[in-house]
Amino acid sequence: MKYPFFLFLVFISVFGFSQKPKTDLKTIEKVLKNEKSAYNYEKLIFKYKAYPRSLDTVEARYLYYGRNFKKDPVLTTDPDFKSLTEAFKANNFQDCIRQGKILYDKDPTNLDILLILLKAYDYQKDGDNFMYHLSQFRALTDGMKSSGDGRTEKTPYLVNSVGDEYILLNILNLGQDYTRGSKSVKDGILDIWEKDSNKVYIKVLYIDY
Repeated sequence: MKYPFFLFLVFISVFGFSQKPKTDLKTIEKVLKNEKSAYNYEKLIFKYKAYPRSLDTVEARYLYYGRNFKKDPVLTTDPDFKSLTEAFKANNFQDCIRQGKILYDKDPTNLDILLILLKAYDYQKDGDNFMYHLSQFRALTDGMKSSGDGRTEKTPYLVNSVGDEYILLNILNLGQDYTRGSKSVKDGILDIWEKDSNKVYIKVLYIDY
């Protein structure tokens, strides 16, 4: 069975949240490092890998924003990531999966890596691995969506990177007919996506403390 790649983005876009609790990054960092906490990073990453569908929104939010405090995250500028994207562009999906698995082990909550693996497994018609990583991707993006409602400057969606911002835009079904304005704010850049009277606020985080 082949999974049309765009469908999962459409599918997860229908999920909403009744509450948008404040996302306190300093608290997240502290709790993730606390071995006694229920939200300790090692406990959450084990659950994320073993039972991704069982993660609740709070756990997913801790994992998603916890990546900001990871010592050696995989960056899009890294040679290994560039090699992965080259394999992807060349449609060498077998090698893409091989390289993607290595980078996934280093940085399992990296949405860019998950997206490439999903596409590769889709082309390889590997439904089991596709659905496994889709569950992880869906959990992380649900956590990202729960960070705010995006309606005001005080309640923006928070994203870890510009790449994640565009993933969120796809999930929210915001197309190219939106225009973007930006301004610097504390610990990030606030983007205002606007169409007619509709505005969506997204803050790209730059954490330095």
